[in-house]
Amino acid sequence: MASMESLVSGMICGVLFGFFSGQPLTILGSTGPVLVFETIVYDFCASNDLNYLSFRLCIGVWIGIILLILVATDASAFVCYITRFTEENFATLIAVIFIIKAIEKLFSIETKYPIDPSPCFCQPDEQLTGWNYSQSMLTVGSDGVGDNMKQVCSILRNSASVNATAQQNIPGHESVGCHYVPNAFLMSCLIFIFTFLISFHLKQFKSQNFFPAIVRSYISDFAVVIAIVSMTIMDIVVGVDTPKLSVPDKFAPTLPSRDWLIHPLGGNPVWTAVVAVVPAVLGSILIFMDQQITAVIVNRREHKLLKGGGYHLDLLIVAICIVVNSILGIPWFVAATVLSINHVRSLTRESECAAPGEKPQFLGIREQRVTHILIFITVGLSVFMTPLLSKIPMPVLYGVFLYMGVASLNGLQFFDRILLLLMPKKYQPDYPYLRQVQLNRVHLFTLVQVLCFVALWLIKSFKQTSILFPIMLVIMIGIRKALDLFFTKKELQVLDDILPEFKRHKRLDDEEALQQDDDVVHKDGDAPDQADDLQNKIKCTESSVEVPMLNGNVLKIPHNPCINITEEMNKSGCWKSLEENSSAASLDKLEQIKKRGRKMSLVKEEDEGGITIKTGGGGGGGVTEAGNEDEKKRLVDDGETSV
Repeated sequence: MASMESLVSGMICGVLFGFFSGQPLTILGSTGPVLVFETIVYDFCASNDLNYLSFRLCIGVWIGIILLILVATDASAFVCYITRFTEENFATLIAVIFIIKAIEKLFSIETKYPIDPSPCFCQPDEQLTGWNYSQSMLTVGSDGVGDNMKQVCSILRNSASVNATAQQNIPGHESVGCHYVPNAFLMSCLIFIFTFLISFHLKQFKSQNFFPAIVRSYISDFAVVIAIVSMTIMDIVVGVDTPKLSVPDKFAPTLPSRDWLIHPLGGNPVWTAVVAVVPAVLGSILIFMDQQITAVIVNRREHKLLKGGGYHLDLLIVAICIVVNSILGIPWFVAATVLSINHVRSLTRESECAAPGEKPQFLGIREQRVTHILIFITVGLSVFMTPLLSKIPMPVLYGVFLYMGVASLNGLQFFDRILLLLMPKKYQPDYPYLRQVQLNRVHLFTLVQVLCFVALWLIKSFKQTSILFPIMLVIMIGIRKALDLFFTKKELQVLDDILPEFKRHKRLDDEEALQQDDDVVHKDGDAPDQADDLQNKIKCTESSVEVPMLNGNVLKIPHNPCINITEEMNKSGCWKSLEENSSAASLDKLEQIKKRGRKMSLVKEEDEGGITIKTGGGGGGGVTEAGNEDEKKRLVDDGETSV
């Protein structure tokens, strides 16, 4: 199975899932765990001299039957036990696999296209005594030597039998020196890096200040396509012979000796059809967990989806697709975590009207089936575009894989908490869970999750233990249940999700415990909603109180401020302009008072013991007011000051 079989599988499964699934935002693909499982089955068939595709057909039929039983028995209801703890561990594992495999594939180019020239000879596949490479030297360009499509060669050597004149044909393969291309590896590295950088930065172009909003939106949506096209054009213009995507030139299976329909036995013993139920059980667990974990990630509350997720219907469609793919001998497609995350984020809806400097508000996801169906129709039609696809360099695709892995890590709380371990406290972002859970408890929860991630990675990496990977995903749920003994309900509710209880009285106890934690947080006399809003908005640190602003900035108020209000206001350009305007107005008013000649004079005391004030121009009659001695003194001082 190669690229042709993958394209056909994408066409069948993708279109079928897009039309009839309950959650079409989920993108199907050939995932890493499923490929590991198929590799184990292939090694088992090779070691026992069995027909792999026929044995795989029996396993696929059993998997379809088991998944159908899981759908009929409402087994998808157990997805409530797949919390953020499990799903983010799995999503991070898949993202890291994308990143590491992309880098490994890039450096594997160096083994096929060496940096330095070396001799070109036929390397025997088996160990030969007394053999030297000078005995099987080849000439590049003769008889297809050095051609990318030709890797096999043979060695003619005198037989070690009695008849020494006879020669035997020993199979071998061309050495790396036969494929030396100057600057091929360097050009591949440049294309790889530029593809990643263009995709990464153009995806964020929506928040830039250049071009109208509609243009920025299109550039952001087609960032990966722009990167692929631009780097392919650059590779053609430079003219360095970099490795290209290998696609067949006709619509036919990759293996010439097989057909599109697989025989159920294909020369295998009859008992293999019964024994296939054992690996089918492990494969069913893997596919169930892979499908449902990705579906839980897509249906998160943070995405504000209006339609519910059809877990049972989606699993039924996947079961049908696996049986069909097994009959046709094409790869199994299940929900792909990285592809689904990037698909959901590409359909994000944000507020269009925002004040300058204010971040657009997240409004939800565009829930539709059109993109899913069109994606896989295009995948199917690409079978007839093989001449065009053969122009795409492989480093371009490796760069896209790297971008997809890095982009899927963005937004995962687990990855954000890992970065908090390496970040000083005063530089930590204002995450909501940091306001409600102590930092040392957050780090403890993160370390437990990191240990589980390392265990998953080790089990997947070794061939002897990789068969246990599906069971390890189930054990992850048990580990999450054990955390209830070390963390409070409130802490787990903030950092993760509360696992539901089987018994009603335990569920009531959990609700009561959460209510008590909320009562402790709320202040006396405050409404719960108001207390929650206050707690979510204001963060208190050792040095200051941090208040989030509407524009996304954070106002930091020191606990013991020594601020001279006058100096701070004088530093403001706005205050200076106001001060200049007020000073000019005061001078104008004083000039008017002087022109009017208004003045104040002190007159004789009245019999009541007070004084009278006469106001007027010249010595003309004025108005008298009575007052005591203190008022007299204060008014006289004010009059002298104003003059």
